[in-house]
This record gives sequence, structure tokens and C-alpha cells, in this order.
Amino acid sequence: MSWPHLSYGAMAEVAAGVAMLVAAIWLYRRPAPATEEGSSDYGSQGAVILLVIAAILLIHGLGALEYHPSQAEIDAARASGR
Repeated sequence: MSWPHLSYGAMAEVAAGVAMLVAAIWLYRRPAPATEEGSSDYGSQGAVILLVIAAILLIHGLGALEYHPSQAEIDAARASGR
């Protein structure tokens, strides 16, 4: 994968995805407020939601969802005259 093919919009999308990923990790690793004595739970729903959104932004921003036809599809399209 080469980075020069990214447009400014895709670069912004990747930057936002990385920022959300860092925020999700920070939010997930932060100790939860102690509600009971001896309770040292970690994690939150907000962190998981941020993690999912960050993954979607990174996948889309890096172009992993772009369609790349196979050589057979290219040959078939040429043969049919399209």
C-alpha cells in the first residue's frame, strides 16, 4: 500500500480514525469510578463504540473497501464490448 494515493479527505479520515482509536484505548483503560469497595473494573460502552467507529473510519479511509476488478472481469468486459 502506498500513501501518496490518499486524497486530503482520506487523510483527514485516517487522522480522525487514529485519534478516535487513541481516545477509545485511553477511555477503555481508564479505571471506572469505584462504586463498591474493591471494584477495579475497566472498560466502558463508549470506548467500544469509539473503537468500532475508528475501525470503520480507518478501513474506509485507507481504501480497503474500494472495488478492484479481477483480470477475468476486465477481460469479460472487454469481450462483451463495454
